[in-house]
Order: sequence, then C-alpha cells, then structure tokens
Amino acid sequence: MELINPRVQAYAENFTSPEDALLHEIAEQTYKHHPQPGMLSGHWQGKFLELVSYMLAPSRILEIGTFMGYSALCLAKGLLNDGRLHTIELRKDEADIALQNFHKAKSTEKIILHLGNALEIIPTIREEWDLVFIDADKVNYTAYYELVLPLLKKGGFILADNMLFHGEVLAEPVSGKSAKAIHAFNEHVSKDERVEQVLVTIRDGLMLIRKK
Repeated sequence: MELINPRVQAYAENFTSPEDALLHEIAEQTYKHHPQPGMLSGHWQGKFLELVSYMLAPSRILEIGTFMGYSALCLAKGLLNDGRLHTIELRKDEADIALQNFHKAKSTEKIILHLGNALEIIPTIREEWDLVFIDADKVNYTAYYELVLPLLKKGGFILADNMLFHGEVLAEPVSGKSAKAIHAFNEHVSKDERVEQVLVTIRDGLMLIRKK
C-alpha cells in the first residue's frame, strides 16, 4: 500500500538537510547489494532520528536492531560527549557490516555493538536509558517494550519504527503475523498509563513514547 504520496515524500526530502557522505555511502551500498534495502532508515527518517537525539542530548541510547548501522550513526550524533549507544543485532552478516561502518565513522568508542538475541542481551547491559529505538523483529515489539520501560529514565523516550507496517495494520481484520504484532503493540501502548505517545506518519510510521 502506498502510504505517502511519492511527490509529497520527494518534496519533504528535498527540504530536509542532506545526509553526510558516509550515510549516503551506506544507503547506496545497501540499495545495491542487500535484498531488503527498505529496512534501512534512510535519509528522511534518519535525519528525524538525528534531530530527536540532538533535542534530547542523551547520555545513554539503546537500539534494538542495528541492520547496516545507519540509524545508530544518526542517533549517536546527539549523544553527550561521554555518551554511549548500545546497539543489538541478531544477524552476524549485518552486524559485521555495521561494525565496519562504525569504524569508518570513527565511532567505535561511542557505539557498542552486541551480537545476539536482544531479549537475552538487554538484561545484561547495566544502564539506565534516556532513549530507546526499537526496530527489530515485529513479533517481539511488546516484549522489548516491557523489558526496556523499567530501565528507561523518568521522562525518557522510546521510538518504535514500522507502526503502520506497510499499511497492513489498516486492514479489517488485520492479517499476517508481523502486522498483527504491530497492531497489538500500538493497542498495548495506547492503554499504558505509564506513558504518553504520538504516532508520527513519517515513512512507515514512528511511535514516539514518553515515560511519565
């Protein structure tokens, strides 16, 4: 389903500050060589993540789902000088490429990459988070949310990607494992009195959640 008119998206991207040279290279290589390039945050959403991070000036960021490292590099730009971003990737091939990109950006001191299952890794990282970005397997979104919310500082934020899931959440009834999981996650968050949230219709939908 075409969620955003391509002319509208092109106009929005045209008036969005350009990505830096390395991010452009990552995007170009991903679209040339990866079978699922649409998983990349990309220029428009990446700049949004970057500016959110600058606004919050976080000390500790957790990212669930590294992919090529594009979004991690965007989020890391807003970190405080002594800040750290922990990012978790299940698949070794993607993790290896992301690590290469972190080296190219000279960001390996600020960005710490964990390889493996996020549900197992998150409890082992002894941090209190200012910002969490969830962009991994959709069926576990609610599990990730419940795992990280107690570790999020009061007033901290969670960003969750793919909240519209290619428009599949609009179907009646919703079908498909991932679409059902995203719809259930949206309902779960909307009923959670511990937070307040807004669903932003940028690309495939971003939920911005604030812990009260």
